[in-house]
Amino acid sequence: MEDGPKQQPRTDSVFTMPEETVLRTLQTDTADGLSQAEADKRLAENGPNALTAHVTPKWVIFLRQFKNVIIYILLLAAVLTLIMRHWSDATVILLVVIINAFIGYYQEVSAANALDKIRNLLSKEATVIRDGKRQDIDAEQLVVGDIVYLEAGDNVPADLRIVDADNLRIQESMLTGEPDSVEKNFAPLADAKTPLAERQNMAYASTAVTNGSGTAVVTAVAEATEIGQISKSVGSVKEVKTPLMRELDGLGKWISYVIVGIAVALFIYGWIIHLYALPTLALAVVTMIVGSLPEGLPASTAVILSLGVGNLTKHQAIVKTLPAVETLGAVDIIATDKTGTLTKNEMTAQDVYTKTHHYTVTGTGYAPDGTILLDGQPADLSADPDLTQLLISGFEANDTFLNEENGQWTINGEPTDGAFLTLYRKQFDQEPENVELDRIPFDSDYRYIAKLVVDKTSGQHVIMIKGSPDKLFSMASSAGGFDAAEWQPIIDSLTQQGKRVVAVGVKPVSDQITEVDHDALTSGVTMLGVVGIIDPPREEVIDALKQMRRAGVKVKMITGDHPVTATAIGEKLGLSDNIKAITGPEIDALSFDELKAVITRYDVFARATPQNKLDIVRAYQANGLVTAMTGDGVNDAPALKQADIGVAMGIKGTDVAKDSADMVLADDNFSTMDFAIREGRRLYDNIKKSILFLLPTSFAEGLIVAISIMFQQALPLVPTQLLWINMVSAITIQFAFIAEPAEPGIMDRPPRQTGRSLMNKHDVFQMTYVSIIIAVMGLVAFDVLTGQGVSEMVASTVAVNIIVLGKVFYLFNIRTPLLAISKTLFENKLAFIVIGILMVLQLGLTYLPFMQTIFKTAPMTWQQWAISAACGLVVLVVAEVDKMIRIQLNRRRGGKPLNN
Repeated sequence: MEDGPKQQPRTDSVFTMPEETVLRTLQTDTADGLSQAEADKRLAENGPNALTAHVTPKWVIFLRQFKNVIIYILLLAAVLTLIMRHWSDATVILLVVIINAFIGYYQEVSAANALDKIRNLLSKEATVIRDGKRQDIDAEQLVVGDIVYLEAGDNVPADLRIVDADNLRIQESMLTGEPDSVEKNFAPLADAKTPLAERQNMAYASTAVTNGSGTAVVTAVAEATEIGQISKSVGSVKEVKTPLMRELDGLGKWISYVIVGIAVALFIYGWIIHLYALPTLALAVVTMIVGSLPEGLPASTAVILSLGVGNLTKHQAIVKTLPAVETLGAVDIIATDKTGTLTKNEMTAQDVYTKTHHYTVTGTGYAPDGTILLDGQPADLSADPDLTQLLISGFEANDTFLNEENGQWTINGEPTDGAFLTLYRKQFDQEPENVELDRIPFDSDYRYIAKLVVDKTSGQHVIMIKGSPDKLFSMASSAGGFDAAEWQPIIDSLTQQGKRVVAVGVKPVSDQITEVDHDALTSGVTMLGVVGIIDPPREEVIDALKQMRRAGVKVKMITGDHPVTATAIGEKLGLSDNIKAITGPEIDALSFDELKAVITRYDVFARATPQNKLDIVRAYQANGLVTAMTGDGVNDAPALKQADIGVAMGIKGTDVAKDSADMVLADDNFSTMDFAIREGRRLYDNIKKSILFLLPTSFAEGLIVAISIMFQQALPLVPTQLLWINMVSAITIQFAFIAEPAEPGIMDRPPRQTGRSLMNKHDVFQMTYVSIIIAVMGLVAFDVLTGQGVSEMVASTVAVNIIVLGKVFYLFNIRTPLLAISKTLFENKLAFIVIGILMVLQLGLTYLPFMQTIFKTAPMTWQQWAISAACGLVVLVVAEVDKMIRIQLNRRRGGKPLNN
């Protein structure tokens, strides 16, 4: 019996082989193709042309939520209380466990399966030749060696080596990230290391034919295709815990081991000296464990992160997993795709050179918003007839359409052509009054497009042409009076700026000519000028990058572009003061250890493949750097999933990218990352405050029980009361921390160091003395009240409220590094609201009969409430004195803020 899908054959470097060698190697020919019998045989041997994915059952995901030391201990406590027939205690403990499990479950299943989307990218049908006959078949039936026909509008059904092409162009942005469709031919390439983006004789599964037609032979199917390798990479990436989750796991284990160790020691001690009967001793120990464990920690952390998710959503950042929110605050590196992320993915004309002037063009993208300027002033078209004719000719020599839909300007056709349509519309509202007679579509062999039109005003027949400068220079030179050398410095300058250069010309012809052919363009063309076109950086990105650099976050650009173009874009963006670039083939030549050693030197990664992107992210992570990855294409999916946080574009991003990511930028605005990093840092600060607030009171509860056991006293608290204290404060007073504003200078400090303990030495010291103060006051109050003849239930209720009010007063100390009584006191109005809600719940706990039954409480007098409040005030005063001492010491040393 077979395990999983069959291994598909893969023919590497087939693009270097001559056509005859390819066909001979694959045992096929273009005339007859494969026989049906041979195709069936290969299909049986290698399996269908389909991608598979492993789907984790929902019940497995749910059970995974119980893999936590704190949960194990709570389950053990629930079992013990069930054995001792304490039904209410067991029920409350189990409810806490189940609630936490559902929180984790819904976080995990909310992320869609990216592999399903990748599978759907493969074409459903293919046109092949078998047994000498042309036929349409299900694409899953394709095998290596099949001869496939390609036509405009087709999706490429498998990886193919082209053996014949007629003006064939394929849009490969899904794999390469580059916006323009690629010209294809069938000539073998010389270099076996040619990057995927430059393999002009190959077509890849999931890409789309935009122009022309061709014949090709299947060289790889299913998992062996480039899209299949991406699917495999996505499937092989293991989920990585976020820095916060790793810190919380470490803290949880440390707390659990300490508590269990103390519990075992107490049990042995009590059993040896016969403190209580065995069932009573067991219940006392379980009570101590339940009281000491911060079972409210997962819930309170989830509350803070959930509200952080809501805050980011308001700023167009949709976060799919709660821990991802905080991870943003720890990011050291943002490895980002260029096209569509840092740039608009909309080719834009920025420079126009005529024989006499250099014009600049404002506005970016396909929206016709902007102006043509000369020396900073709107251009006067009447002063330069060549400019007017260039705009008209660039508009006419075109196969693309510019459309506005729902306020969005889009093109149907080639991005470079779209740039000329937009350029024209920035100057003119109406289309030229010309009538088309004939055209020569763009062809990779000729590298220009030409259109013969009739000017309705003058009746003049004119050929308008747009294309590669070297082609038009040749046409213009033959007419005489044209010096290509004068234009070459302009071409070189634009190229060094990372711009694509397109030349525009015109040729008046006799009104007897009604057709245009290539021979008509060999001479007599008048050169109108050249246009510099670029996929422009997003305006908002430049400011965001400045902020990120100030915050110590380094942005690295990954692109399929040529390194010169990529470096020019990087300089415009301000990625670094001294940009260094490395290419995908250079990365392939390095071992992983070598890449890890040099990765931090580079700012730009050009000609990068999907595997390169994945290796880049892993290399940064191997250096201990928390790495985010942003992108929008299928080729970004493996790296998005591998990164500590993957960020996809919401508008132009593919479904595969969005499903692989942890966060989606709904407006495609990279500058949202700046806000997200700020919010992540604020959330981490507030989660840490929340933990430092929660632990002392939890330990105080356990300490009360432990001291009672050691001194053979009646237990002041029962398990349900302890769970009430932990959980009710977690779902009320913990809310105060989400509204806590960011600390001053939060974006002027470097990312926090990950891997270190969540708490420093002073945190442990403060946690210890606060725990002792609360525990001692609770025990003393219980003993004094029972000594005065007050019932144990009333005294126990007072002890519960001493702990709760101790938390309330302690909140004002822990929420800010400044003194509690300062200008920050009323900044967080939510703190006062949740304190009010908490006190209403405490009154219900104290006076409602059904609550008294469940939690074993009794009514209190106003004097007993005063005692509880006074005890809480003691906690605040002691903690504030400690803070004042630390503030003074820090001022003398000129040290760091207290929260660092």
